[in-house]
Amino acid sequence: MAPKRSNTAQKKPSPGSIAEATALRKRPVPGGKRTAAAKLPAKAAAILKKAVKRPMDKTIKPMLATLVTEPPEAEDWVFEIKWDGYRALAFMDKGHISLRSRNDKSFDEKFYPIFEALGQWGIRAVIDGEIVAVNDSGAADFGALQQWRSEADGELRYYVFDLLWYNGYDLRELPLSDRKALLRELVPAGGPILFSPDYQTSGKDFMRAVKDLGLEGIMAKRNSSTYNPGNRSRDWLKIKAGLRQEAVIGGYTKNEGSKKPFSALLVGFMENGKLVYSGKIGTGFSISTQEEMLRQFKPLIRKKQPFTQEPDINKPSRFRPDPPKATAVWLKPEIVCEVSYTEMTSDGVMRHPSFEGLRTDKPAKDVVLEEAEETVPVVVKKPRKQVKIPITPVGKKSRKTLLNPSEDTQVRIVSGHELKFSNLGKIYWPKERITKRDMLNYYYQVAPVILPYLAGRPQSMNRYPNGITGKSFYQKDVTATAPAWMEQYPYRTSEGEDKNFLVPEDEASILWMANSGSIEMNPWNSTVKKPDHPDWCCLDLDPSEGNTFRQVIQTALAVKEVLDELGVTGYPKTSGSTGIHIYIPLNARYTYDECQLFGKIVATKVHDMLSAFTSIERMTRNRKGKLYIDYLQNRPKATLASAYSLRPKPGAPVSMPLHWEEVKPGLKITDFNIHNALDRIKSEGDIFKPVLGKGTDLLKMIRRLGKSV
Repeated sequence: MAPKRSNTAQKKPSPGSIAEATALRKRPVPGGKRTAAAKLPAKAAAILKKAVKRPMDKTIKPMLATLVTEPPEAEDWVFEIKWDGYRALAFMDKGHISLRSRNDKSFDEKFYPIFEALGQWGIRAVIDGEIVAVNDSGAADFGALQQWRSEADGELRYYVFDLLWYNGYDLRELPLSDRKALLRELVPAGGPILFSPDYQTSGKDFMRAVKDLGLEGIMAKRNSSTYNPGNRSRDWLKIKAGLRQEAVIGGYTKNEGSKKPFSALLVGFMENGKLVYSGKIGTGFSISTQEEMLRQFKPLIRKKQPFTQEPDINKPSRFRPDPPKATAVWLKPEIVCEVSYTEMTSDGVMRHPSFEGLRTDKPAKDVVLEEAEETVPVVVKKPRKQVKIPITPVGKKSRKTLLNPSEDTQVRIVSGHELKFSNLGKIYWPKERITKRDMLNYYYQVAPVILPYLAGRPQSMNRYPNGITGKSFYQKDVTATAPAWMEQYPYRTSEGEDKNFLVPEDEASILWMANSGSIEMNPWNSTVKKPDHPDWCCLDLDPSEGNTFRQVIQTALAVKEVLDELGVTGYPKTSGSTGIHIYIPLNARYTYDECQLFGKIVATKVHDMLSAFTSIERMTRNRKGKLYIDYLQNRPKATLASAYSLRPKPGAPVSMPLHWEEVKPGLKITDFNIHNALDRIKSEGDIFKPVLGKGTDLLKMIRRLGKSV
């Protein structure tokens, strides 16, 4: 019985796929089916009936919490984790989606995976929550969130904790417990949108558990509280596990002799509309973070210092009696950062401050020094249940996007090398509106699978800098263009010039080639370690205009028949263009001459079986419009499109390995393309892997076949 095969070849791309991502941001997202109160559980539907019918208010501001010293210990309070991220309201109404920060800035493009997940949710609602980036253990990492540019930077989650409007009903006047009960029923299973759980337990015990997990703090909310947009209420309290504070950046220093982009940030808080100095921050950022910050600082540089009193940046202390000489660069006070520190001195300066990240979700004018109020003591009527806090760790990571959907030029670190990607919005496949960004994201995702078929193999780059309808050219020599870290392999031209092939060894090499416009990857059949000994023998079934693809399939099956008689296993793949390639593993045991001889013998036997429409003639004019069984690809320096390579053809097809039972009438080259190739690989695995494995005893086969040819 044949094993069950994936149907991904026929599957249309989902709204979250590479092809649909750009369109999703430019058009209303179709609403889902679950939008009626009748489809809610009876208890939830009963809660909804208590609400008032009212159109969605698209100007709602988040309700704010009061900072206190300790959590309350009363029956009417529930506790939540204080997520270390960006507060965000999601507005979803009849397919129109908007994700807004607390200062009403759009997060639609910045956090596009969350935006796309909201579009797939398919409900009409206004949701309150927090966007976080999580580390491998599942804890929020604010620094990672601040640096997040694409899915290659880590996993985003949107922890939702309040439901303000749903399907025509305004829920803000309902008690928090009712709003949460409704929200809990609506949150979709799987994906980056998660319900932020609440706990009815001892506040002190909950805080202790949060500290043990290294989380930022906790929220305490009255179960009976209504939602008060834009107001700071004592019905919602925040208690921090450590000292954290938002601060406004008013400048930075550069120490004499330092090679760092800058030495320290000069920060402060707003007081009566003026910036009051609160200290220097000299730790918590990497060199790359500093360089990115300097790019943001550049348009804000000013001559006049912005603080109420000019900071003494060279003031000695008992720990640094002779500090390095520093100069200051002053900035217009518009950028906000998050700071952790040990204590605040009597003159309002933070001790041991450390940079946690930039904040884009709060205007500088609203950044004041937060001072925790005393918590009103309340008597607990009866014991509270203690609850363990489950933090969901990040599972096995699957690659998603390297490049975000908005910036046309992006710099990323890949395999330890800095790559600059440009012209990302350029259309490479005009009919399908597939961009250079889409192509690069595909190669980033497929890199671990395609790399074994490229590593150590010189490349002949076929460059399409303006897409598949533009002018293309082959480039073999990369002596003057490849970065210094890339491997090269020397060769000499017929004119006696010394030149170099590019030899990819890592994922950065693949992306560098793709960024140069190399839509397809064309490796040698051998590696630089054994350049005269191919790793495989290949037969390229290349149809002429007069052939049908059914005849290509018939020829491929005839090749299999010949190989089966010999006890040899061949591995087919679509060419991604018009034909089929069949590879026979050799494990670099034989020369190209021996490999080509074997290919010729097999091709000859297949041609004898199908002489009516096949040819083994090298010259095109001698084929007379017949399908060419090309065995001459088995020669030094010859190249074929790699398995899993994109091809510069309409539909963005991929050269896809096949199971032999898939090689049958009905198979089409366009079945495998940029939209579904990754799903196919995820489902089937790398079925081409044996091509790099144990080789065939070729000499034995040649002797056996030679007697019958």
